[in-house]
Amino acid sequence: MRVPFGAVMAIAALAVTACGNKPLHNIRQTGDGPDEFSILPSKPLTAPKDYAFLPPPTPGGGNLTDRDPSSEAIIALGGRASTQSTTQIPSSDAALVTASSRHGVEPDVRDSLTQQDEEFRKRQGRLTAIKLFPVDRYEQVYRKQKLEPFSQADAFRRAGVATPSSPPEED
Repeated sequence: MRVPFGAVMAIAALAVTACGNKPLHNIRQTGDGPDEFSILPSKPLTAPKDYAFLPPPTPGGGNLTDRDPSSEAIIALGGRASTQSTTQIPSSDAALVTASSRHGVEPDVRDSLTQQDEEFRKRQGRLTAIKLFPVDRYEQVYRKQKLEPFSQADAFRRAGVATPSSPPEED
């Protein structure tokens, strides 16, 4: 009597774990709500050192507690606050920009890549509409583009390229 009960419990546990949801791999829009990545938390409020020298209020403009992600990223990556202009390339990065653009620069690369990816997903997603069980859409669409890290590392090692060690393969 205990063996069938144990088997039933194992099957029930397996069925419950199969109901898991992987929301980050769902590549379709799940709702019409706001984009959670476009919301920026403001800086904490602080009292100014001198109330006499506050900037005048600007309706619709920024204020001292607004964040500037580009500037914060530059500073976090070791840049200086003085070189935060997005229109000019700092002189220290001129050689890098020249080398990376030596084969030409496509001005609308993000738009063209987005369009190509949408077309690719549409072509790959023709048969993914039929499903009997919960599936990982991301895995289905990009399966053929997935790299196997251990085989790639072995190929580089056979070619004589110095590669760092990697964790052992899972069996």
